[in-house]
Formats: sequence, C-alpha cells, structure tokens
Amino acid sequence: MADLAAGLQALKKGDYATALKEFLPLAKQGDAVAQFSLGSLYEHGQGVGQDDKEAVRWYRQAAELGDADAQVRLGLAYCSGVGVTQDCAEGVRWYRKAAEQGSGQAQYYLGMMYEMGMGVTRDYDEAFRWYSRACEQGSAVCQRTLGISYELGSPVTQDYAEAVRWCRKAAEQGDAGAQHLLAWMYKLGEGVTQDYVQAHMWVNLAASGASGDDQKKYADERDLLGKKMTAQQIAEAQSLAREWKPKA
Repeated sequence: MADLAAGLQALKKGDYATALKEFLPLAKQGDAVAQFSLGSLYEHGQGVGQDDKEAVRWYRQAAELGDADAQVRLGLAYCSGVGVTQDCAEGVRWYRKAAEQGSGQAQYYLGMMYEMGMGVTRDYDEAFRWYSRACEQGSAVCQRTLGISYELGSPVTQDYAEAVRWCRKAAEQGDAGAQHLLAWMYKLGEGVTQDYVQAHMWVNLAASGASGDDQKKYADERDLLGKKMTAQQIAEAQSLAREWKPKA
C-alpha cells in the first residue's frame, strides 16, 4: 500500500526513489499532494529523468483539484513557457486561483503581473492590492517592495513611516535588500531618528547576507559609514549584529 507520509518523509531525506515509489500510485488515484510532489520530482529530475512536460502534467492534475502550490507552479510554467506554450494570461488565471486561496507566493506573483502588465492590463493599484495581501502573510520580498513604494510615493502616497515599517518587517526576516534600505533610512534619518549605530548594524547584516556585487557594495558602504563613527559606536554596532537573529 502506498503511503503519502512515507513518501514525504523519504522526500525530506533525499531518498527520491522511495518517494517516487510511494507517490506514483497515489497520484494515479487522484491524491493532489502526491500529484504535486510527483510534479516536483519531474521538474527537478529527482529520482526520475528531468521532464518539464511531465511535471506540468502532474501539476495540472493537482491544480485542478484545488492544490494552491500546484496552481502556483502551473502559473509559473505558463508565464515562463517551460513545459508548456507560453501564455501569461493563463498563468495569471492560475495565480489568481491560488491567490484567492490565500497563497502569499501567488499574491506576490499576481501583483508582479499587474505591475508589469503581463497577461493583464497594467494596473498599479491592483498590483499594490495584491502586494499588500502578500505582505500581510509575511513575504519578505513583498514587504521590501511595499516599503520602496511608500518611500518613492508610487503607487501610494509617500509615507516614510510606512516605508520604515515594511522594510523593517522584511529586514527582520533576513532580507538583505531590506536590511540595506533600513540602514540608509537610519543613516539619513528618513522616517526614523538618525542613528549611525543602527545604520552600521543593518548594512553589516546586509553585507553578510548578500552575494556577488551587492555584497561588495554593502560592505563598502559599511566601511564608509564607519569612518563617520567612533570606535565605541562601531563596537556597539558590531555587537548588535552578532547578537541579531532573524524572525521566523
């Protein structure tokens, strides 16, 4: 007898052969979780040959049964044209189904589609509405995007306090881009009381969490900021950075 829990446990351990053995009969019987999991195995070539079309086939079956994760993956497939003919409008349709079920990831993607005018008529207000819903569910990327929107005043009224609030939420989750933005706000006193110690701490964390060009850029900014600080201030900022832990 196939066992979904055993399949998920095997998947977690990286035992893809066992996961495949457990998922396949359940997927054929119409189990949406098994169908989604099987689609993921095919998408990533884990335990089977990598096959985007087969991945889409299983994602579609799970999506049609209402599985929000599968609906997101199917939306991504249509928007990127991987495993299926590209059709952004169809991608939006699947994103919307998942978003209306409460998927923060789908809400973020749907906001992007409205912002860029892909598969739908460009509508910044609608984009903001979906971004806001994703933010409330804890999407760090979306929280950073919303913070930038409030900072720039587009498509909302400029509000530095709101910009700080949303950037902080993302920064506290470990989003390097948001940590960098929050550092700048503290450095300039934008929406917060100017505080070089806090600015140094956040840009230091951003440098630690970033990669590539961003890592060097943030590190350079940290070092330049340090030249305006006393040794005691730098030591305090470094201590705060060492003690900092991301929020779930």
